[in-house]
Amino acid sequence: MDERGAETEPATAEPETGEHDAGDLDAPDEGLLSQLALIDDQPLEDRAAAFAQLHDALRQQLEA
Repeated sequence: MDERGAETEPATAEPETGEHDAGDLDAPDEGLLSQLALIDDQPLEDRAAAFAQLHDALRQQLEA
């Protein structure tokens, strides 16, 4: 129910299919996800540098 006492419908999200085309920037590829997982597993002190390197590499790809 909302603040007026009226019933509200539950929010629904469209199911993800796991498929995307090369132009779909909202869906990261598996390579990027695995890189992020590897960075996330590193000690805290090393993560910032690893994320900065990944950021630079992604920016270079976008600017190319």
